[in-house]
Amino acid sequence: MKKFRKSSLFLLLVIIIQSCASKPPDSPDNICLIFKEKKSWYKASIRSEKRWKIPPYVLMSFVYQESSFKADARPEREKLLGFIPWMRPSSAVGYSQALTKTWDDYKDETGNIRASRKNFNDSADFIGWYASKGYYQGFEKTDARSLYLAYHEGYGGFKKKSYRQKQWLIKVADRVQDRSTKYQKQYWGCSKDLKKKRFLIF
Repeated sequence: MKKFRKSSLFLLLVIIIQSCASKPPDSPDNICLIFKEKKSWYKASIRSEKRWKIPPYVLMSFVYQESSFKADARPEREKLLGFIPWMRPSSAVGYSQALTKTWDDYKDETGNIRASRKNFNDSADFIGWYASKGYYQGFEKTDARSLYLAYHEGYGGFKKKSYRQKQWLIKVADRVQDRSTKYQKQYWGCSKDLKKKRFLIF
């Protein structure tokens, strides 16, 4: 009986911790407050930066746009006959809204076979991995606009300038760049403090 109670209590504790970890940040418009609240997200962003060279403020602007920091984000279902919930327009899931095929490519190439799109650490690594392909093609690391257009259209589509036929996408990419610039200015003001506190985190 005692073992059952202990295991139940442990399970409840795990559920509570997981729900807190996946909950969107309280201040999504301020990268400093996000990282202070979500210390594991800060560490994940730094790991992605070291591995793939993507700046934290660019990465976080992508996550904001793609999922609003929601772990279980998915595209809204299409409506059949205008009111019956139907299929989703794509297989995108999670923080990065990565498509199943692209996510599988990421897992195969990196060896991260247990990666989950609902896990922030994996999503941060995925975004860095995808962005790094653009760096080899001459993309600037702070050019969130171009990186986002390629993220959405694929590098082949970007090269063909397919986004020019999608004015709505260009506007979204502009918003991503604006947010990245905003996050960058904020990050410059708190990066040293975050780095110091990082070493106090287990």
